Amino acid sequence: MKKMLFIINPRSGKEQIRSRLLEILDSFVKAGYGPSVYITQGPKDAEYQAARAKTKELVVCSGGDGTLNEVVSGLMTITPEKRPELGYIPSGSTNDFASSLGLPKNMRKAAQTAALGKPFLVDVGVFGKNRYFVYVAAFGAFTEVSYSTPQETKNILGHQAYMLEAIKRLTGLKSYRMRLTWEHLGEQRELEEEFILGMVTNTTSIGGFKGLVGMDVALDDGEFEVLLVRKPRTPLDIASIAAYLIQREGENECVFKFRTSKLTVQSEELVDWSLDGEFGGSQTEVVIENKPREIAIRVPEVTVRG
Repeated sequence: MKKMLFIINPRSGKEQIRSRLLEILDSFVKAGYGPSVYITQGPKDAEYQAARAKTKELVVCSGGDGTLNEVVSGLMTITPEKRPELGYIPSGSTNDFASSLGLPKNMRKAAQTAALGKPFLVDVGVFGKNRYFVYVAAFGAFTEVSYSTPQETKNILGHQAYMLEAIKRLTGLKSYRMRLTWEHLGEQRELEEEFILGMVTNTTSIGGFKGLVGMDVALDDGEFEVLLVRKPRTPLDIASIAAYLIQREGENECVFKFRTSKLTVQSEELVDWSLDGEFGGSQTEVVIENKPREIAIRVPEVTVRG
């Protein structure tokens, strides 16, 4: 039988994996795999186990975006020629990247996709020297609001009502003076401003909401979609930012969007970063780089664009 490692975060989401484990394992066996099962015991455990899986043909993880981040981080330490393919059974509360990939929400169907789906090479973000992210590196209090709000609450409120609630906090959000440099189409660009929010992304969904960075997103094009919101200076600025967050379209002088494969961010003070929804450390300077088509993740037999 083919060798695979199944990494499970039993605390993810509503812990529904506990009642579905036997049928998921049955799907793997029917697909010709002899699964080794590992239940994570704490932070970074999934990363450690994935890094040791170079003799496996497939690594499957079940958990939320944080678990996926750990597994991808572990796989990135394995040389590409020995790196196993990745399957993902989302069981977290948000599952942004699974949504972008079009993975089934049903756990058994997701397991079948992990075992029998086609490999799709996705970009991976490198944050600083030795940290990775799958779909978003972000700073700013607004991102914390998004991730700390339960998905059920967002579903009840709806996008517009939720955003209106968040916009009430705009004037009280901490801002950071930053200088950003990047290259686009062979030209060096630079931006210096005071920002309340920043996202370096490779996804169509952030915090459970689609379209914040635009809908024309490819997960394998070697570029990030960057979204920056500067500090509002006037009531008109607040209205402008609110209009963008609610409508998710249009241009205004408070919101900056661009694409790049490499971005350098410098700030006057320490800035807390979030990587795939988990704390990513505090930095005054960081280089964020796109590693194109690094991880082969199993997806349904349809074309994935985002």
